[in-house]
Formats: sequence, C-alpha cells, structure tokens
Amino acid sequence: MDILLVEDEVSLAMIVKDALEEEGYEVVIARDGSEGIDCYFKLHPLLIIADVMMPGVDGFEMVRRIRQMDKEVPVLFLSARSSVDDIVSGFELGANDYLRKPFSLRELIVRVKALISKNKAGPVAASFHELGLYTFFPSSQTLLIGGEEIELSFKESELLRLLCESGNLPVNTKDILLELWGNDGFYNTRSLHVFITKLRHKLEKDPRIRILNVRGIGYKLSIG
Repeated sequence: MDILLVEDEVSLAMIVKDALEEEGYEVVIARDGSEGIDCYFKLHPLLIIADVMMPGVDGFEMVRRIRQMDKEVPVLFLSARSSVDDIVSGFELGANDYLRKPFSLRELIVRVKALISKNKAGPVAASFHELGLYTFFPSSQTLLIGGEEIELSFKESELLRLLCESGNLPVNTKDILLELWGNDGFYNTRSLHVFITKLRHKLEKDPRIRILNVRGIGYKLSIG
C-alpha cells in the first residue's frame, strides 16, 4: 500500500484520494488518529498524509506514537494551523513536510512524489559521528556525552546529519530546506532557524562545537 491518508473531513479525503489514485498510487483513508495508527501497523504504507486537527487522537499525537516504532516512514501534515510554532511542533515530531490548507492538488502531488521517491531510495548514513565530546547516532536520533543520552527530534537529527556529512564545507540553506522540508519557502526558512538554535543548545556542553552561519551560503559545523 502506497499512501495512508488520515483525514476526518470526508469530502476533502475523497478529493485527495481520487487525485492521488489518478497518479497511480494506492490510497487507504483513516478517519482519525486512532484508526490511522491501526492502519499504519497493519498496512505499512510508503507515506502518511495526516490532518492535524482531528477528534480524539489528533495528527500530532498519532505521529508521535508511530515515531516511537518507526523513524523512517515519511509524514506530510495537512493543516489550517500555519503559525511557526505549529509548524515547528510538527517537524519536531518527525514530519517531513507540512502543507497549509487550503492547498492545490498539484502542489500536494509534487510533494507526495518527492517524499515517496526518497523513501524508496532509502537513507544512506554513517552509523555514528564523533563530535568533540559527543557521539551522534543518526539511526536512534541521540547524542551521547559522558554517559548522558540526549534525544533529538527527527528534524534536529537530520539537520545535524547533513552538517556532519558536509565535513568542513558549509551546507547551502536552500539545499537543507529542499532536503528536509521539501521546499525553501518563508515559513520553512524560519523553522530552520529555530532548529539551528535548538541544536546549538543541545551541543553547548562542548564549547568547541559551533554551528556557524556562513553569510550568503548556509551553515557549517566547526569543532575546535
């Protein structure tokens, strides 16, 4: 099964389902977060598309529970809630993209294709990275320092992975946004700044580690 669509608004769910099926995808609809969790573990889709505001178990809580078992399946949130805090909350839970309502079906399809293509390609990453006094484990989204384990959100972990893999070279801001958010729009750029700040805070126990803002280019990880 390709796509699990979790949406309590029946008419919208059917419109999205029809549009995606015209593109050749197999789509199953769940009406709320609880049903979405059940469908996910039964069907193991390539992509989850989820509304945020639903009765009972909402989209955020649903994805939080799924991420406890599966940190890889791509998640695209659909929501009328478009404040930076809401968007950041979604990404912290492990969302790969966030599309604000109302949206165009054409834009949705483009983002769906990109996420599914990435999922099929599969991640290629080092098992761990030594960062000064820290050891970073991308697969478990954790930092280890002096026996203390620090958990990272999905976006924090993926952002740190990109910085680690770039070595001494800066990572272009647009490349980060396209890789982790799917587009380089204004809201996603602001979200990136928030996550950079969060990472700096979690790495502050080793003052030699810095995430530098390379003006006009992007960000660079510096140690020493």
